[in-house]
Amino acid sequence: MKNAFAIVTLSALLSACATAPQLAPPVSTAAADVTKEASTPDSAAAKDGQPAPAAEALMASDDAPAVPEVVLPKVELTSELVYRITKAELEFKQGNWQGPYITMLALAQQTRDPRLAQRATEMAMAAKQGPEALSAIRLWRGLAPESDEAIQLQLGFLVNNPDLREAEQVFALRLKQLPAKSRPLAMFQMQQLLLHLKDKTATFALQERVLAPYDDMLESHLIMAQSAFALNDAPRAYAEAERALAIKADSELAVLTKAQVSGSLDKALAVLSDFLTRHPHAHEVRAAYARILIDAKQVDAAREQFLTLLKDQPDNLATLYSLGAMAMQSNDLVSAEKYLSRYVDVLAQQPNDERDPAKVLIILSQIAEHRGDLAAAYNWLEQIDGSGDDKEYLAARLKMAQLTARQGKIDEARAQLAELKPSDQNDLAQVFLVDAQLLRDAGDVLTAFVVLENANKRFPGNPDLLYEFALLAEKLGQMELMEKTLRQVMIAAPDNQQAYNALGYSLAERNERLPEAYSLIDKALKMAPGDPYIMDSMGWVQFRMGNLDEAESMLRRAYAARNDAEIAVHLGEVLFVKGDQAGARKLWQEAQRKDPQNDVLKSTLARLKQSL
Repeated sequence: MKNAFAIVTLSALLSACATAPQLAPPVSTAAADVTKEASTPDSAAAKDGQPAPAAEALMASDDAPAVPEVVLPKVELTSELVYRITKAELEFKQGNWQGPYITMLALAQQTRDPRLAQRATEMAMAAKQGPEALSAIRLWRGLAPESDEAIQLQLGFLVNNPDLREAEQVFALRLKQLPAKSRPLAMFQMQQLLLHLKDKTATFALQERVLAPYDDMLESHLIMAQSAFALNDAPRAYAEAERALAIKADSELAVLTKAQVSGSLDKALAVLSDFLTRHPHAHEVRAAYARILIDAKQVDAAREQFLTLLKDQPDNLATLYSLGAMAMQSNDLVSAEKYLSRYVDVLAQQPNDERDPAKVLIILSQIAEHRGDLAAAYNWLEQIDGSGDDKEYLAARLKMAQLTARQGKIDEARAQLAELKPSDQNDLAQVFLVDAQLLRDAGDVLTAFVVLENANKRFPGNPDLLYEFALLAEKLGQMELMEKTLRQVMIAAPDNQQAYNALGYSLAERNERLPEAYSLIDKALKMAPGDPYIMDSMGWVQFRMGNLDEAESMLRRAYAARNDAEIAVHLGEVLFVKGDQAGARKLWQEAQRKDPQNDVLKSTLARLKQSL
């Protein structure tokens, strides 16, 4: 009579007992990973010497790569076998790896069942015991030479050894044993495994020997082209790419590789342009051509290429995003909104875990806000659901509260902020900061001051909170507190140019300690030479010190960089004192058109007894 345990299969037993985490191989070699990499060819331009993704070999056949089925032995589950497996698994669960590993290895040798060798491998890998894992993998391969999983795990270990001879043998044997249609994938897996090796000369030689029998294969020459390119052997890389094109003249990957190794943007553009003349519907090549045109500063030509792509593939997300980004860069907000809103619509219809629409939604909100449509700006942000980046979600929620406040709904805006409960302390501090800013902008400076006073007690040393608190102290006339707080910011964040600028400007505005004010603003300007507001402060302190020409020059630079009402008021006063009353009046009128309620303009006109 058979043992009662025999009704349980070995697979079921191992599955039920195994509780340790299943670790990935040291180097990712999964076919799904390679396919994913290959499905999105990058620009043909070289990036850090890395080869272009290998897509075409995987698409050469509609059939999935053939992997031989592992033949398993018939193993009778005796009571002793069940006991030893169960005992080993329980001990492994308790944190002991060595005894269970030896048991599984011994049982694998006894039963000739590769599943037990695989389990021994998993135990050694979970315990981070590389030599023991490799020993188990060798046994696993001996028991199941056709196991692709075992081969890839073994290669993952072998390529990390200084001596690559065993790895080379396994690579060569694997390619030889695989059916022809599966070799391209295996070749690219080999390439991926070898990418991280520092000795590029040894890597090149290994690949050259292993791929030599497959001289008639496109993939063989693509890999050699990319390997030669990593060695800075441009002539060999170019020759290999041309050989690949001779084998398959319409290969997009081959021409992308040829462009990549061509040595310059101009040559790459010529290679791709010539190919597109003969193959106008090569979408990946056209997309790469457009990206290289951008690198070459040929923006209009790049836009034409993306528009051509859009005609053939109107719902292509990459094309829509590229056109939207280019429109933003050229300040064509109408076109940017058209392409990016279409991007959001398409992504909603075709969800893609690798694409988070948050950045695009934020840009669309900014465009709507720019044209004064606060409701649309709010609606775009509302679509950011928090499933992606937590920082972007928080930024969207903070901005939504600000948009609500701008519509006069300050209580509702503050209620929205109160609902936010970020776990990160810095993020929570930002919520308090925005709350105070909403109150300040609504004219409730005292309440804003109290909010930040309490926030600074809760988050001591936070430079953002301290800086805003200092500005509110100044508005309330507490100059000593303002200066003390700004100096705290300088200690907490020595590279915060705004703290130096704010204190320097405050002193200049009050016409006090002008040499010190100049020194503070000069330090800020050295940190941020192109900041128009710091240039405005420098112009103002120069004016206070009586250096009218230097003041005018600096303020004109600031106004050219930023057409701001307050800068115009300052420059106008300098011109007024220099006797150019017409020039001053013109600037003040410009400031009034920009910001009719500007307090600096009002106080300046009143002090100088002028009217517009």
